[in-house]
Amino acid sequence: MSTASRTARERVRAELIKEITDIARRHLSTEGAAGLSLRAVAREMGMVSSAIYRYFPTKDDLLTALIVDAYNAVGEAVEEADAGCARDDFTGRWLEMCRAVRAWALAHPHEYALIHGTPVPGYQAPADTVDPASRDGVMFGRLIADAHVAGAITVPQDTPTPEEFQGDAAVLRQAIFAGVPDEVILRGLHAWTWVYGAVSFELFGMYNNMITKRAATFEHGVLSMAHYVGLS
Repeated sequence: MSTASRTARERVRAELIKEITDIARRHLSTEGAAGLSLRAVAREMGMVSSAIYRYFPTKDDLLTALIVDAYNAVGEAVEEADAGCARDDFTGRWLEMCRAVRAWALAHPHEYALIHGTPVPGYQAPADTVDPASRDGVMFGRLIADAHVAGAITVPQDTPTPEEFQGDAAVLRQAIFAGVPDEVILRGLHAWTWVYGAVSFELFGMYNNMITKRAATFEHGVLSMAHYVGLS
């Protein structure tokens, strides 16, 4: 087979995969991840159900594709937010990263729920999801490492870092917080956890009938977390 023919076939396959995943994302909003059906997606495409299995042999394969796409999308949003800031504006980079997470989640609530909501019964995420899932965290770890090297982090000494955290800190230092001391890693971990907790509270209804000025509430929180981490 010629290279041109193979490339044309690959292009058609890529277009069909995109159409399948686009339809599946729409189905997430009505059926939820647990109710996602390969047959229903095939039916909407006008494709016989057996044909869709050439692209996604199981429902779990389709879920994995959607999960990988979602993780990559939020990771890309965070990367773009960081790229728009001056390298030495560490607090500004942090604020823009956090805003990007919230903005993406509000624009794609069902995809956010797929990766940060209730686990899909019976689904086990494969190794293919690990790197995409870490894209945003890697960017945050890089920010903290950059700020530490620049001497732009001063950690309050009000709460000592527990000795039990040393092992976990070593793992995190190896993975994303290169050269960062334990106390900064721990506070960074708490801050990044807070961001997703706040976004989840907003998206999953925990603020209903309580918080109306949600953007302002989030802004105050992320700025407070910047101070908590020690960003100057």
